[in-house]
Amino acid sequence: DVTNISKWRQQKQSAFLSREGFKLSFTPFFLEAVVKGLVQFPYINASVVGESIVLKKNVNLGCAVALGTTGLIVPVIKSADQLNFVGIARALNDLAGRARSKKLTPDETQGGTFTVTNPGIFGNTMGCPIISQPQLAILGIGAIKKRPVVVDDMIAIRDIVYLTMSYDHRVIDGSMSGQFLQFITNYLEKWDSSREL
Repeated sequence: DVTNISKWRQQKQSAFLSREGFKLSFTPFFLEAVVKGLVQFPYINASVVGESIVLKKNVNLGCAVALGTTGLIVPVIKSADQLNFVGIARALNDLAGRARSKKLTPDETQGGTFTVTNPGIFGNTMGCPIISQPQLAILGIGAIKKRPVVVDDMIAIRDIVYLTMSYDHRVIDGSMSGQFLQFITNYLEKWDSSREL
């Protein structure tokens, strides 16, 4: 339920656009939640090398960018765990803009430790993304749509999004995946509406 985020984003959009020079999309909210989750669950931010599990020092977050009818590319926000919310938004805007204008360097699409993809931008409720090896997991974000839900025993219209995650069972089991997704859900649903940019 991202209703609180929707309201906060709407309130901050004008000031953000004026200050940063680009619109605040929903994606940075998900990316920040994922980064915080990967810090809490380091085995999801790992890889398998031979018979060893290698925990990664940094969160290098891949974010799929659609290129119109020519497919997509996955630029990587390096050391995303060292960035705040606005820093993540800036990095995403920069990489996505250069991806669409074909100005990325090869290094900017390599070294990802986890990927987020967003089939929801095409209106899809959800998708089942495939892991990009040697990463161990990938998160899919569906479309944010208004839906009737029960809140405090009453029907309410809320902004709802479905998240899906594919993961490598050699390291990540259903329990770890479920806890990671629950962490992200709680982070998004409990968004602090008094938060400043």
